[in-house]
Amino acid sequence: MKALVKSKPEPGLSYEDVPQPAIGRSDVLIKVLRTGICGTDLHIWSWDPWAQANVPVPLIIGHEFVGKIVELGVDVEDLDIGDLVSGEGHLVCGRCRNCIAGRRVQCAHTKGIGVNYPGAFAEYIALPASNVWRHMPDIDLDVAAIFDPFGNAVHTALTFPVLGEDVLITGAGPIGIMAALVARHAGARYVVITDVSEYRLELARSVGVTLAIDVARTSITDAMARLGMREGFDVGFEMSGRASALQDMLASMAHGGKIAMLGLPNESFGIDWSHLVQNMITIKGIYGRQIFETWYWMSVLVHSGLDISPVITHRFAASDYPEAFEAMRVGLCGKVVLTWSQG
Repeated sequence: MKALVKSKPEPGLSYEDVPQPAIGRSDVLIKVLRTGICGTDLHIWSWDPWAQANVPVPLIIGHEFVGKIVELGVDVEDLDIGDLVSGEGHLVCGRCRNCIAGRRVQCAHTKGIGVNYPGAFAEYIALPASNVWRHMPDIDLDVAAIFDPFGNAVHTALTFPVLGEDVLITGAGPIGIMAALVARHAGARYVVITDVSEYRLELARSVGVTLAIDVARTSITDAMARLGMREGFDVGFEMSGRASALQDMLASMAHGGKIAMLGLPNESFGIDWSHLVQNMITIKGIYGRQIFETWYWMSVLVHSGLDISPVITHRFAASDYPEAFEAMRVGLCGKVVLTWSQG
């Protein structure tokens, strides 16, 4: 089968023939239809220090996908050949304290599909049945392919109640914009998103955020004044991983404000802890998705009319992967989807 492989410890990927994966008793074999490219995949392409420290070579990469089950292990009972599915990208140990308590998202020994376990940028992927999510059969394939990052957005956006609240989002990447859509769908009053990329701010405006502001030109304080806000934002989603973004967010929160932090900083930095304490602000780190409660919420949101398809801006055949990764590298894009098979 064809697959995108990190075949050498250097920048780039190879589109090559590899053996089709075999399945175990509790696994399923999935024919991949679409895949989404993640920032993690771009790190692996670039072979940056994080990738060098975490990714074994050779490895098929990729973790955002949708496909159809074509083979079942003998012990698999609750899935069927032909089911349209995606997969939870975190493989958990099942035996640590958190796993046994049902907190699989907090597993102490997680492996990542496409990071240190064979991934989905291939014509077929084998997965444990326990990691498979079955979609409604009428779902748009491109939307189903990005359920993994959509799950990051949903986990972040629904960590704290947003009904009637004013929400600030720092970082207008695809996950930030999807989180904005979720917040509006869940009843937030104002949803303000910040970035310095005019392309991504315009994409955010196109999906109906209240304000999308370039923080290099307009302050969050100015945005609040424009909306007639007097006491700060109730809920924040930090999606950028930038020190200045979190610092600006902290300064813009209402007393008792709550921040869900998904962005991953690449260096340590300070914050005003006195301000946090005196204003009783909560910061909660967000990682991945609640397994599988977030997946249920995603399906319900899509079924109830939430449309995340505008976040998908570029589509390529899998064999055109260099152009797809270049679109990601330049950054003038939302989500980028690769087509592996029509069905």
